Amino acid sequence: MKFFIDTANLQEIQEAHDLGVLDGVTTNPSLMAKEGIFGHDNVMAHYKKICEIVDGDISAEVIATDYENIIKEGEFLAELHPNIVVKVPMIRDGVKAIRYFSEKGIKTNCTLVFSAGQAILAAKAGATYVSPFVGRLDDVSTDGMQLIDQIVQIYSNYGYQTQVLAASVRHVMHLVQCAEIGADVVTCPLNVITSLLNHPLTDIGLQKFLADHAKGNK
Repeated sequence: MKFFIDTANLQEIQEAHDLGVLDGVTTNPSLMAKEGIFGHDNVMAHYKKICEIVDGDISAEVIATDYENIIKEGEFLAELHPNIVVKVPMIRDGVKAIRYFSEKGIKTNCTLVFSAGQAILAAKAGATYVSPFVGRLDDVSTDGMQLIDQIVQIYSNYGYQTQVLAASVRHVMHLVQCAEIGADVVTCPLNVITSLLNHPLTDIGLQKFLADHAKGNK
């Protein structure tokens, strides 16, 4: 399973990269705004900076919601760097645009997916990735993991090449459950990835080893 980090913060991206486990990055307009990055030219320049750090797929989201402008924005984004994946919303014109991009060899990430039916449409259109939002489903008392399980099973049934990219992953159990189910990718904040390092028995064991070592060197 691939690990993507869901952020536009260059320091966090660098830290995840330095850990040696980072496979890619996902961003969106909200994450850009959180970093104080506004304006077309500034956003494009920031994508290029991310691509300089990470040798993996970088999802860059279109703002347009109509077919012609989704195509225009997506083609511009794809020209920025070979690792750019055009992130397209799960709407009628978005699905049409995904088919267009697929035929042109441009990688896509179909985002804001909340049902198995939507995931089927994305795969049929040729999306490179589909992004079901686990945490947001949990927020409305729906089992986000059940959706991941459904999509993985459906894609396996029919041999769809679209990768299941579990998004809105908020804690370690989300991540581990995605791995158990067989999601291709998880994208999450840095703290979820680094939390995988933690276990109290590891801390206790290390303290004991170091204490024993210190006794032996007295």
